[in-house]
Amino acid sequence: MFETALQGWLVAISLILAIGAQNAFVLRQGLRREHVAWVVAVCATSDAILIAAGVTGFSAASKALPWLGDAMRWGGVAFLVAYGALRFRAAWQGGASLAPGAGPAASLKSVIGTCLVLTWANPHVYLDTVAMIGSISAQYAPHQTAFGIGAALGSFSFFSALGFGARLLAPIFANPRAWVVLEIVIGCTMWAIAAGLAFGG
Repeated sequence: MFETALQGWLVAISLILAIGAQNAFVLRQGLRREHVAWVVAVCATSDAILIAAGVTGFSAASKALPWLGDAMRWGGVAFLVAYGALRFRAAWQGGASLAPGAGPAASLKSVIGTCLVLTWANPHVYLDTVAMIGSISAQYAPHQTAFGIGAALGSFSFFSALGFGARLLAPIFANPRAWVVLEIVIGCTMWAIAAGLAFGG
C-alpha cells in the first residue's frame, strides 16, 4: 500500500513539475506573498478532486459528451491569451509596482477566481490528472485508492513548496527588473500554452 501511494506521489510530482499556467500563478503569488495559503489550498484541492475523478473512471464523461473537449480547449485558449496580455501589460508598466508591499494587493476573491479558472479551464490539467493519473492508477488494481491518495499528496506537497518556498527568491526579486522579467516569462508561457491548445489539437 505504501509503495503504491509513493508511486502515485512520484507520478503526480513528475506531471506537474513543468512550469504551466497554474504553476506560474502560484509562483507569482508566493513571491508577492498574497493569499498564498488560499492559492495552495485551491490548487491542491482542485487536483485532488480531479485525481479522484480519474481514479474512479470519470474520464468516460469525455466519451459521453463529445463536445466537452473542444469547449474546454477554446475556453482555455481565450482565458490564457487574456491573462498573458495582462502580464505583458504589468511588465510594460514596470516592475516597481509589482514588488511585495507596493501598490494595492489583489483581493482574495480575485485571486481565488483567477486560480480556479487557471485550474478548471486548463485542458492540460484534465489530461494530467483525470486521463493520465486515472489510466496509470488502473495498473495498481486493486489499490487504486492508495495510488490516488499518494498522487493527491504529491500535488499538495508540490504546490506548498512552490508557494511558500517562493519567498526564498525574495532577494532576487527585490530588483524591480526581475519582476518585469518574471511577468514577461509568465506572459510568454500563457501564450505558448494557448498556441499549443489552439493549433495542437
